[in-house]
Amino acid sequence: MSRTCRRPLLSIAGLAAAFGLVACAHEAPPPRVAERVTLPVEVAPPPPPPDPLGPMPVSSAAPLYVPPKPEVFTAKNGLTVWLLERHTLPYVALTLTVPSGSSSDPKGEGGLAMITADMLDEGAGTRGAIELSRAIDALGASLETNANSDESRVSLNVLKKNLAPAFGLFADVVARPRFDAVEWKRVHDIVVNELTERQSEPDEVANVVARTVLYGPDHPYGHPVEGTLASAQKWSLAEIRRFYAEAWRPDRAVLVAVGDVSRDEITSLVEGSLGSWHAPAKVAAPLPIAPAAPTGPWPKLVLVDRPDAPQAVIALVRPGIAAGHPDAPVVQRANSALGGSFTSRLNQDLREEHGYSYGAGSRLGWNRGVGSFVASSSVVTEKAADALKLLLGDVDGFARNGLTDAEVEKTRSQARADLVETFEGVDKVAAQLAFDASLGLGPDFERVSAGRKDLAPKAELDALARAHLDPTGAPVIVVGPRAKLEPALQALGYRDIEVRDAEGALVKAPAAKK
Repeated sequence: MSRTCRRPLLSIAGLAAAFGLVACAHEAPPPRVAERVTLPVEVAPPPPPPDPLGPMPVSSAAPLYVPPKPEVFTAKNGLTVWLLERHTLPYVALTLTVPSGSSSDPKGEGGLAMITADMLDEGAGTRGAIELSRAIDALGASLETNANSDESRVSLNVLKKNLAPAFGLFADVVARPRFDAVEWKRVHDIVVNELTERQSEPDEVANVVARTVLYGPDHPYGHPVEGTLASAQKWSLAEIRRFYAEAWRPDRAVLVAVGDVSRDEITSLVEGSLGSWHAPAKVAAPLPIAPAAPTGPWPKLVLVDRPDAPQAVIALVRPGIAAGHPDAPVVQRANSALGGSFTSRLNQDLREEHGYSYGAGSRLGWNRGVGSFVASSSVVTEKAADALKLLLGDVDGFARNGLTDAEVEKTRSQARADLVETFEGVDKVAAQLAFDASLGLGPDFERVSAGRKDLAPKAELDALARAHLDPTGAPVIVVGPRAKLEPALQALGYRDIEVRDAEGALVKAPAAKK
């Protein structure tokens, strides 16, 4: 009786072809382990159900928005006016700026420009502080005073129907502040309390110390705009009046008007309410200050001890680029990929990938002189050293390798969207144009920089990232509990740690090298 020969069925057809048929007279040897493995059969997933709304439309890239250029003219008293008419809404935004900010503060009196701006609306013209505030509120208007590194300003937003009376109040604040002693005492006490409270805010402390470390205490940009507790004790009404008389002059000022107002209307308002505001006779206007770039060398790491802080702040700071530099718009676009948006590299790495922070980013500080670049994050204290290593690695990798192709396109789209957002509301336009004017950028700066930023190719973005965002030699600022942070930072390689207080004063210098 014949015996049927049974062979295992192989799933690989090539094996059968190689060995041929096996004679029935002999049993085939058992297959090796590798030959007994059955390869999985890939099954294609079922197609998705059809979208009841139909296929998603393919949108083309938004075109470049070219912002309008304001009309520029000079009033009889020497005041320069930038006017951008928009008559779609009965609304007007005004900002008057003078090119004197904290960089113009006398040595040792940091914050004088800011406290002078604070005092402008604490009584003006025939009204005291309370009467002035009530008059502004009765018109449904908003009036603010402020200062930064290179400018001081007064801003007014109001409905067109109330423009004339509101402009009268605005003009009083600009040209006829009262500087009452009683109000000065109250405002000074408030500011001192705010400066004291600032020392308990780690993010604010990091900003103050970063500025002091980067520029140095004697540099015009080396102290905080608001001043310090020490400098606040040197302010006086006499100094405020002196600073105001020197800085707040019509021949130094630019009035930006945006909205439902014509040239004839704004000229009439200026001549009626600011016509008596004149520059001092035979006193030349001081030129705007453009401080030189800091040169270093800087400490490798500065630590500010906050024993009870539940989180730590880490920051890398280095010199940036002046606002008027022709490459500034392109550097700004490059930085948006590194840390200028929620989907930037820093935020995706420290927040989304590792969970060390609720947010991380980088920013460029724009000044008339050289600006600053800061990459920072508030992080879990126990992971501060790890987070710092990641942040430094991300910045260094970005500077060395540049942007990806996807980042090039994303930053172009983001720059277009940001520009549209700036120019869609009259108050934002007035603020931006006044900032441009204060830095000497010219009325067509936004138009020129829009094209410059948009057309920059990848090669240029990469080159400017290497030139202006390289972290080599840049100091690191860490704010948090020293006892917990110092060992981890030393393990990271930071042996010579400099300790400073919350206002940037040196507490402990690094050990001298032998």
